Amino acid sequence: MSLIERLEKYCLTPAMSGFEDEMIKKLKADLTEYVDEIRVDVLGNVIATIKGSKSDSSDLMVFAHTDSLGMIVKKVEENGFIRIERVGGVPERILAASNVVLQAEGGKIVNGLIGFVSHHLTPPEDKYKVKPINECYVDIGANSAQEVADAGVRIGTPVIYRPSFEKLLNNRVAATSIDDRAGCALLVELAAHFKKNRPNITLHLVGTVQEEFNLRGAMVAAQQIKPTAAISIDLVAASDTPDIKDSNSVAVGKGPIVGTYTFHGRGTLNGLIPNPKLLALVDQAALSSKVNLQRHATMGLLTDASYVQLVGDGVACVDLAWPTRYTHSGVESCSLDDLNDLRKLLIEVISKFPSEEKFLRG
Repeated sequence: MSLIERLEKYCLTPAMSGFEDEMIKKLKADLTEYVDEIRVDVLGNVIATIKGSKSDSSDLMVFAHTDSLGMIVKKVEENGFIRIERVGGVPERILAASNVVLQAEGGKIVNGLIGFVSHHLTPPEDKYKVKPINECYVDIGANSAQEVADAGVRIGTPVIYRPSFEKLLNNRVAATSIDDRAGCALLVELAAHFKKNRPNITLHLVGTVQEEFNLRGAMVAAQQIKPTAAISIDLVAASDTPDIKDSNSVAVGKGPIVGTYTFHGRGTLNGLIPNPKLLALVDQAALSSKVNLQRHATMGLLTDASYVQLVGDGVACVDLAWPTRYTHSGVESCSLDDLNDLRKLLIEVISKFPSEEKFLRG
């Protein structure tokens, strides 16, 4: 299966934070043939291991999250309309008239949409207002709360953007949940490569859970693995569209990205300044693999690595990413060329990873 085929399969898989089971099953099945060991922990992290050729080598954890952001049912009105709450950083300004699906009981998918006041009936003073989440509602076509219940929808049912996947010009795609299904697809690409080219170091490829719900899963996986170093594979929001100025200078189609600084700045007050030796290793790998490497330092972003770095006595961490437009919306967009170059970069980093380096500072 090609990278784009696997990416499409994953992007079309409903798997919101806390409800990742379909992605867990698919990722585990796709990794199994390439690795020496594989398991799923209590939270749902998929942990696959390729043993290094040197028995006393370092352990490297490379990870991407399987979950997507979404919403959750918090109330069902007597007239059949459904009230929702956000799970993760869902932008309220894009919700009105969005197509959604609800993951009902037994895996049943129920189609719906987020309602809004018809344009013809909107008073002038409301035309440019954004409804907060507590005013949003989902319409599944039901006329009563009983019909909602009969459809298998109840309080706690997950609600996500309706999955889609479309090809664009210049080898680009527009799809739901590219964040972080592209990272999951790259995990399988790495497993296939290192099945045939066993690395010196022991490689742990991990599909983590609940990243969008305040970064829950990766730290638990790292506590089990106790890696020497860890690499997060996730996207970075590109700032190359006409409506973004003076941001991080990241552009789609210009190659993969290494993070030099992230800080969320609100809510989850965390971020990552990468280990300098690990950052140097990435820079060297980009040169030797002839991959154009972008760099970013961005406020308002963070990844699972921000917590993995705090495990045990500390873990050397770095973020590797690809640029993506329209992040956290129902349709994100990226370049397959950037993903393929990120694959090349990751293979080079892992192949050249020093088996005895402890990444000590000072």
